[in-house]
Amino acid sequence: MTDKITAQHLQKTAYVYIRQSSMGQVRNHRESTERQYALQDRACEFGWLPSRIQVLDGDLGRSGSSTTDRTDFKTLVADVSLGSAGAVLALEASRLARSNADWHRLIEICGITRTLIIDEDGCYDPSDFNDGLLLGLKGTMAQAELHLIRSRLQGGKLNKAQKGELRFPLPVGYVFDEANRMVKDPDERVRCAIELVFTVFYETGSAYAVVQRFAQENLLFPKRSYGGVWAGQLLWGRLTDSRVLGILKNPSYAGVYTFGRYRCVKEILADGAVRSRIACMPRTEWLVEIQDHHEGYTSFEQYLRNLDAIERNRTHPQEAILSGPAREGLAMLQGLLICGCCGRRLTPRYRGNGGLYPIYECNWRKREGLSQTSCMSVQCGCLDRAVEERVLEVVNEEHLNLAIEAYEILQQREQQIDMQWKLRLQRAEYEAQLAQKRYEQVDPENRLVASTLEQRWNDALIELEDVQNQIAALQEQQRVITAQQRDDVLKLAQDLPRLWKSRATSAKDKKRILQLLIQDITVEKFERGKALLHVRWQGGHCEDLQVELPRPTAERWRHSDAVVQRVRELAQNYSDHEIAATLNAQGLQSNKGNPFTRASIAWIRYKHAIPAVDPKQPEELTVQEVAQQFGVSAGVVYYWIAQKIVPARRLNHGTPYWITIHPQKAQELEQRVRASSRIQPR
Repeated sequence: MTDKITAQHLQKTAYVYIRQSSMGQVRNHRESTERQYALQDRACEFGWLPSRIQVLDGDLGRSGSSTTDRTDFKTLVADVSLGSAGAVLALEASRLARSNADWHRLIEICGITRTLIIDEDGCYDPSDFNDGLLLGLKGTMAQAELHLIRSRLQGGKLNKAQKGELRFPLPVGYVFDEANRMVKDPDERVRCAIELVFTVFYETGSAYAVVQRFAQENLLFPKRSYGGVWAGQLLWGRLTDSRVLGILKNPSYAGVYTFGRYRCVKEILADGAVRSRIACMPRTEWLVEIQDHHEGYTSFEQYLRNLDAIERNRTHPQEAILSGPAREGLAMLQGLLICGCCGRRLTPRYRGNGGLYPIYECNWRKREGLSQTSCMSVQCGCLDRAVEERVLEVVNEEHLNLAIEAYEILQQREQQIDMQWKLRLQRAEYEAQLAQKRYEQVDPENRLVASTLEQRWNDALIELEDVQNQIAALQEQQRVITAQQRDDVLKLAQDLPRLWKSRATSAKDKKRILQLLIQDITVEKFERGKALLHVRWQGGHCEDLQVELPRPTAERWRHSDAVVQRVRELAQNYSDHEIAATLNAQGLQSNKGNPFTRASIAWIRYKHAIPAVDPKQPEELTVQEVAQQFGVSAGVVYYWIAQKIVPARRLNHGTPYWITIHPQKAQELEQRVRASSRIQPR
């Protein structure tokens, strides 16, 4: 071995690379760590000075499967590439790299720079063919060893999971009993909290609505702690939407035992590095699925429906999904309409001041560059009114049953919330009694312990008083539904249209009712100003509704053909002012519902090219004709008219002047033109 170590190697740095795969091995397997640090002494035995020995232990607790997080391994490769390393010492090949690509790359670089590799078995020169071949075999064997170990472990876990016996951290609401079976938590408060999550989600169809309900009722939700000083204990805190989604997506709450639902996958990043992450696999790729393995909080069918509801609630789904959660806004058919042109979903667009004028629009073709215009754009009001009227007709026969069912749902909801507060009060009373018992059992002389227990007793009493005050405040709000309130609900149900149009009924509640009754509606425009709605009800029944669409603004303000024809007839003998007076006398109105004026008649004639009547007499002249006759400008003629030098008349302000010139007046004007020094002949 020493023959391969030359003076040139001893003049360079000897690197002692130390690594263990996890922090658990670092803490518990100390012998391996000590053996790796002992390689420094071995380097000294081979002739390296202590000052030329560098220990690289920054990768302790890191896996050798890749170089992504191993900073010291990258430093080692860089120094070997620069030729500053004389030897690399490691306990075995697997300590340097678990990946064949990294291992062979290191061997190749060491062979180029003539850097030695020393392990527990011997010293190797990678530039030598036989040593390089042996090092390659060692790397291959190390990777094969890792594969065999992993296969044995995974095979054993899979075999036990297929029997439903593999233990794993249970979600909150479940514990293991004495027979190692998965059962519901014996704590009634925990069970009621989880059941309330499923109940509220079934009512609202939204995870965010569940969080809001818990916040409004000031309810807490449990979380089981794993690891640390709180291991195994329940911690009560605020419910978040991520917790709700985790509960709804977890098949364990449906009584299903699964294995392989989450797996480690690898991906290549933009910089070429390989990253491992935990990914949720689709149901078809689960390794184990055992239904009815334990008692669930919901049925498996309801679990699948919950997943569908969560997928529909996504704001930006990858595929077109119709219905979604009921949201605020005036568009009642949100998520129910399908475009008859492309089959995509029509989405609401809120326009105007504060979104007062919503429309349903499908712009898929325009967005994909297939067209310059949207597939369809329809005002919400006309479609909403047609569907609402049909829905009220359908459900009106069963309104009493619906009212009674709604009353029972409200009662159950209140009972669940009251039960949560009662259980919380019982827990607070138990904690206070336990703190009191511990304080009374302590030796009074031991003041250090007694003062601590006394403080805990005081804190428990404060918590108990706070819960009692909150319960009293809730009782003052008359949370219990009285018989009078029940009668009011039944009375409102007898007049469902009035209840629907009431301001107290929110748009979100109306949308939930529509989504419960209607599966989807396909919209088609088959005639100008008309739409055909193909309504598919929940249950499969289909029917068609024809809806009159509002005309465009320009078309609504356009005068009817009858009015235009009447103006055309009157314009042959009457002026605009006389036509307006005639139409007003006949009780007609303009397109905006106003009386006709001379300006409105003039606009009608202009738009429809209707010539006006010519009331000019044969002997009358226009301003231009008078100016041409006397050789002056039109301004002089207008001056004569303003000074009443010449007689002129016109029908209305803005109409042309008609001038009558007698022979005597003509001589007078000619004399005035010759005598004036300011009038320049044309």
